[in-house]
Amino acid sequence: MTANILKLIFVAIGIFLVYKLIFGGKKGLSLFEIYFKDGRMTQHKGKIPERFERECRQIAKVEKLTCTIRAEKSGDVRLHISANVSDNVKQRIRNLFPFEYYDKKTIDNNRQAG
Repeated sequence: MTANILKLIFVAIGIFLVYKLIFGGKKGLSLFEIYFKDGRMTQHKGKIPERFERECRQIAKVEKLTCTIRAEKSGDVRLHISANVSDNVKQRIRNLFPFEYYDKKTIDNNRQAG
């Protein structure tokens, strides 16, 4: 009886460890998320650069986008755009994103720390 319980516990621990190894990838610090549905912003989180938000809203409205745009920082800033968005629209959004704004903040913080 006790042996079966111990086996069950070890199997559960094994499954948990495998799950963590597969799905526990390190995610960066989320800077912001924007959610669009049928061309309208439905929700957002974080501090979004004003010009970028305004121009994304315009693109979403014209293209009738339903998607998520997320920026995260793990070393460099990465911009993630839902897979259902066409490559041309993705590139237009990436061209609008102010990567240098985040790089400048990192440089300024390093100068202040040193």
